[in-house]
This record gives sequence, structure tokens and C-alpha cells, in this order.
Amino acid sequence: MREESDSAVSQIVSVWVRDPRIRKNDFWHAYIDYEICLHTDSVCFTKKISSVRRRYSEFVWLRQKLQANSMLMVQLPALPPKNPFFSLNNAQQITERMKGLQRFLEKIVQNPLLLSDSCLHLFLQSQLSVSKIQACAAGRTHYSVAQAVKSCGLRRFHSEEDLQKDLSMSCDSDSDSSECRDPEPRIKDLTIIKSQSAGLLDLMGSSQEESLSSSSGST
Repeated sequence: MREESDSAVSQIVSVWVRDPRIRKNDFWHAYIDYEICLHTDSVCFTKKISSVRRRYSEFVWLRQKLQANSMLMVQLPALPPKNPFFSLNNAQQITERMKGLQRFLEKIVQNPLLLSDSCLHLFLQSQLSVSKIQACAAGRTHYSVAQAVKSCGLRRFHSEEDLQKDLSMSCDSDSDSSECRDPEPRIKDLTIIKSQSAGLLDLMGSSQEESLSSSSGST
């Protein structure tokens, strides 16, 4: 019994929020998203190394969802407050928000009750949109939570057989964090690359969903 307790205590979940990038929805609207890097040896996680990107509004959704799912049994940590004067050109504001988001996740992943929530795992280790996360967690998709997590970062495939082969050979092992990175070019120094249109932004979520659909169709 003591050995099991020591094993549970020794499990580590490290999470970082880093690399803010400015995304452009259209000519007038832009936002910032952040890379969430996770490294763990905990049995609670399907993947031991992962990297996804999320924006502030998705963090707000996550907190509301976790609070509702926990039936108020857990006092969730606070997020950095929404600032009506937040500027995409203010490096200090961006850094402070990023640090606040990291503190939020660091406390979340230390709570055993919250770690049992599928929405949290999909938020941290898949590139599904929040609407797709809700659908998947509720069992309303053709793919499971585990499939959504495992397919994070999979490259484009030429056939369903290629997808099945990759899932069977590589997804059960720890993936390198670079494989889960956003396929779009990196935006350096927080500058907006105008050539990245809304179609390319949609590619983050749509490419994963296409892969998941192919996976479910072939099983």
C-alpha cells in the first residue's frame, strides 16, 4: 500500500504556457494564442509529451466547463482577468497574461478530480475546437477521447491504411513535442503575417478532424 502511495506522489505533470503568436481573423480582427506544452509520467494522461495552441477565450471556456462538471466540489483557481484595454502590441500585458494562464494550468493538473475530466485532456492534448471537445466528451463523435488525443499532430495521410498504420505503430508511444506543434509557420516577434488567411487558421482544427474521421471510418 505504501508503494502505491509513493508511486502516485512521484508522478510528475509539468505544463508550460509559452510562445504567444498573433493570429489574424480578417483585416480588422486579430487575437493571440499560446502554446501549451505538457510533459508527464502520470498514468492519467494518454500522451506523455504534447503541445497544442489555445487562446484566452478557450481558457475561459475550460474553467467554466470544469466548474460545471465538478458540481462546485472544487474551488477552481482564477484566470488572469479580462482587460478591456488589452493590447496586442503591449508585450508586458501579453507576458503577464501568459504567466497567469500557466499558473492556472499548474494548479488544475494537480487536482485528481479535475484530471478525470475528459474536457481537460482534450483541451491540453488535442487540437479540437471547444465545440468538438464538448461533442467528443459527450460521446457524440465518431472518434473517442483517446483517438482525439493520439491523433494530435499526425501529418496528412494519403489513405486510410496509412492512418491506421501510423496509429498502430506510433500513437501508443510517447510522441516528440515537435510532432504536435502547429503545422503553420512560426510567427516571430509577435508580427502578423498577412498571407496567413482565415483558411489556414481553420486548417489547425480541420486537419485533425479529417484524420479522426478517416480513422473511425476504417475501424
